[in-house]
Formats: sequence, C-alpha cells, structure tokens
Amino acid sequence: MNVTSADGTTIFFEQRGDGPPVILVGGAFNDRTTTVGLAEVLAGDFTVVNYDRRGRGDSGDAAEYAVEREIEDLAALIAQVGGTASVFGHSSGAVLALEAAAAGIGIDRVVAYEPPYATSEHPRANIVDEVRAQLAAGDRDGAVATFLQVAGTPAEMIEGMKQAPVWGWFTALAHTLPYDLTIVGPDARPRDSLGRIAIPTLVIGGGASDDALQSGARAAAAAVPGARHETLEGQDHGVLQYPEALKDLLTDFLKQT
Repeated sequence: MNVTSADGTTIFFEQRGDGPPVILVGGAFNDRTTTVGLAEVLAGDFTVVNYDRRGRGDSGDAAEYAVEREIEDLAALIAQVGGTASVFGHSSGAVLALEAAAAGIGIDRVVAYEPPYATSEHPRANIVDEVRAQLAAGDRDGAVATFLQVAGTPAEMIEGMKQAPVWGWFTALAHTLPYDLTIVGPDARPRDSLGRIAIPTLVIGGGASDDALQSGARAAAAAVPGARHETLEGQDHGVLQYPEALKDLLTDFLKQT
C-alpha cells in the first residue's frame, strides 16, 4: 500500500494485525524487511504499520533531503491509520521518532531503542560531508566503511563484512546514510526540541551494547520530560533480529492507559 507525503513522495507500507496502530521506523541500512519480524510479533495486539523510509525499498525519494520531509512521511502514515498512532524507532529511526513526537504530528506514545546520540563521555565525529563526498564520487564502499568506523565497528570486522553478502545490502542503501547522519545532527547530541515532548516516552538500551550506545539512550531519556528508561538485558543494537525480546516490554508500555 502507498500514501503520498506532503511533498508528493510516495511512501510504501505494509499493515498487519488488529488493535491500536503502531508504526515501526528503522535506522541506517534498514528498510521494511528489517522490521518485519517485530511487526509479526506485535501484530497479535496491534495494527502494525511497517514502511520503507524515503529512498529505500519501494518508497520514492526527492532531490533534496530534509528531516522535516521524513516527519511529514510519518504524519501521512498516521493520517492513514486514523490520525493518532504510537511509534517505535530503532537507532537513527529512534531519533526520527523522537523528533516527530516533538513536532506534534499525532503520536500518542513513542519508544526509542538506542538512539545513537553522542555524550561528553562518548563524542562522535561529524562525517556527513565526508560521506556525501564519497557518494558523489561513486565510492559507496568508502561511504559505508566511513559510517561503520564512526559507529564503532572494528576495522577487522569491516574487512570481514566486505567479503560477506551483507556488504551488498549495505552499499545498496549507502545513498541514504546522509539522511541518517542528518537526522542525528552535526554534533550527534540530543536536541532541545526533545524537551517539547509531552507524551509517554520509553527509551531502551541494550544491556549487551557498548557503553556509547547505552550512554546515548540515557541521554535521550534525560532530555525528554518524564521519559522512562529501561535496559533490555542480553540484547544489543541488533535487537531487531530477536523481536521476541522486545514483545513484553513494548506491549506493556504501548497498552498502558
């Protein structure tokens, strides 16, 4: 199914289940196939909307990127399901979900899993211009490697990924990396806009994640008035591969009245 965003871009989505609507927002290197496992797990209790962010999968794109356009995409999906919905975001998708909640577009509850914010203890380089330049030069491999390096992936692991099928998946979505880097922001710190969020907010960190990701989750929770912070023991940034681990926590939070 499709909806048309405010700028005319077509956004493709799948819908399953029955109950209160929940929209799933993936992060870097993600399209709707990455979140389909979570959609299936939640579909017994919710109407789950699983979509391709612009520039990915079966969705369209525009010549110029802005975070506001992605917020408008979410607004179009929310309108499609009746005007209000909960939103779950993972990684940079978690940052997008929080910014959309701050924009007041009809989100009634928001869950952010490991928004990759930097903190004073864990600063991060601003690489958006470097990645854009690599993409402009046709160097998708370089853009992916640069992104992964700054995300904390060891060099030897990156070299191993280059020999694996997953590398082709990464490079196919490399053109969207500037989108994720723009969403997180030039200094990768939680923005003042998060202080405007006035809906129930849950921020989750993985107990098996590195200190930087756990620190970023705590920083996000601290920036949102009244936000709840939880640690999901035994899970890390790859939690979408284990959607059952999220089921109880999400269901309990999203069903609260």
